[in-house]
Amino acid sequence: MSDTSEKQEAVRPRPFPDDASADYWRAANEGRLAIQRCRQCRHWNHAPSMNCPACGSVDLAFEDVSGEAKLFSWTEIHHSPGPAFADKLPLLVGIVELVEQPHLLLVANLPGSRAEDLRLGMPLQVEFERISEDCALPQFRAVGGQS
Repeated sequence: MSDTSEKQEAVRPRPFPDDASADYWRAANEGRLAIQRCRQCRHWNHAPSMNCPACGSVDLAFEDVSGEAKLFSWTEIHHSPGPAFADKLPLLVGIVELVEQPHLLLVANLPGSRAEDLRLGMPLQVEFERISEDCALPQFRAVGGQS
């Protein structure tokens, strides 16, 4: 019989890297934002895939990017999507556009921000939240006291 009086710690969901995304998650764990890029046409691609959406090439690699972005859109979550998020409410989740290419979009949390301070196009910078010894998640924080 287990002791039900001890509360289990809520665990954050972890990404499941596949053949296309493993290098993205490896870089994040090292504190780098690396985005897939086509070696043929030089188009950036996110989410990672097995071929370039611009030219169809399978000659893809991951390259580090600046981590600079602009806020493209966001939502404010008031109901916890799971036990590990209960103490993070309200949770701000943004779609950010990396400066390297128009419409190079990522979805990430916006820590340190308040919904009332968010503005379309506001500058953001990547940071990484370590959720385990071998997993860090890219997040974006407002630049220059914007939030």
